[in-house]
Amino acid sequence: MKTIYLDLGMGAAGDMLTAAVYELLCDNEKKTFIDTMNNAGIPGVLFKAECVQKCGITGTYMSVSVHGQEETSIDVDFSEEVAEEHDHHHEHSHEHEEGHHHEHSHEHHHHASMNDITATINSLKLPDEVKANAVEVYNLIAQAESNAHGKPVTEIHFHEVGTMDAVADVTAFCYLMHMMGSVKLYASAVHVGSGHVHCAHGILPVPAPATAFILKGIPIYGGGIKGELCTPTGAALLKHFVQSFGKMPSLIPEKYGYGMGKKDFKAANCVRAILGQTEDNTETIYEYTCNVDDMSGEQIAFAVEQLFAAGAVDAYTINCGMKKSRPGILLFAVCREQDRQKIIQTIFKHTSTLGMRETVSNRYYMDRTIKTLSTKFGDMRVKKAEGFGITKQKYEYEDLAAAARDNDLSIRDVLSQLSEEK
Repeated sequence: MKTIYLDLGMGAAGDMLTAAVYELLCDNEKKTFIDTMNNAGIPGVLFKAECVQKCGITGTYMSVSVHGQEETSIDVDFSEEVAEEHDHHHEHSHEHEEGHHHEHSHEHHHHASMNDITATINSLKLPDEVKANAVEVYNLIAQAESNAHGKPVTEIHFHEVGTMDAVADVTAFCYLMHMMGSVKLYASAVHVGSGHVHCAHGILPVPAPATAFILKGIPIYGGGIKGELCTPTGAALLKHFVQSFGKMPSLIPEKYGYGMGKKDFKAANCVRAILGQTEDNTETIYEYTCNVDDMSGEQIAFAVEQLFAAGAVDAYTINCGMKKSRPGILLFAVCREQDRQKIIQTIFKHTSTLGMRETVSNRYYMDRTIKTLSTKFGDMRVKKAEGFGITKQKYEYEDLAAAARDNDLSIRDVLSQLSEEK
């Protein structure tokens, strides 16, 4: 299975993530990416990939200018009399909402609402999948700003230039993931930096409140490097696309990509992306179980529904006998590491249990894809699973059931006729 692993030892900003994955493309694909993004219709935005070197490592800096101007951020070092004003990256999605100080050579006083941003993204000349993902990522940012400022999402307004800058970074990364096709994205824990960063209202601790909100449930750490290494846009992209955070999976590397930031530190300021093939599909999963004997069937069904909404890989119940010979249920919820706290909270919130058990296991799984076939019954979806040298496939139940109803047949008869059609 094609896999990308992101090394986030120097944090994550939208432009750095984009540049790292961009380097994994072949030359023709790189040209397609730049041309597509520059003709997508993002107001005033120009993309340019620049080759730069840091600490002896050559990589790409993704220059994104809005009306010819790049965004800057200023970190604060209290150990120095003068604040260092090096640019870690150009990407910050908002000026006053995110609380980051930006410098511009011209004045911009217009602000955009989340509805404006959604309309802008949906108007772009990009595939529908890219636009849908971009809107979801931006919604994560808007929710974080809403939480940080204590205002509903509908009242959050973003600075015009910062908005186009972030829309550019978000849509660019979403388009890259679209170009990569069927790929699994894994990442290390996120280095968020330390110290403080300038904002419109004063000085904020790193990570800034919006970034911290988005990173809930994701492993993070600080360090000796002073500065904001992870931005809200970078955090939101990770939250949306990364399937699992932690150690690098066993993979056979094919390409390395280095996405550079602008600041210079004692360590190379870059995101490294490793493209390779994983031999087997395995991951660490967490299983939570609890016994319940005082909930109605409706309440149990609702709890299982909420567990899936919270990110459970699987959730189910088994009937069991409990103390005093009471009939009860044994509830199971299986999840990945980044969803553990959410699953634990969901179980306590939606069940009557006062405690639960945790089991850590290895999960082996097959890759799944869905394709649509044209048949005598019309278009029908087929689910295909591959892995470990084995291939399985079957028709989507809902499509089989619809064909059976429409033609007054049993599902067995529909399958038989589809088999003959082959």
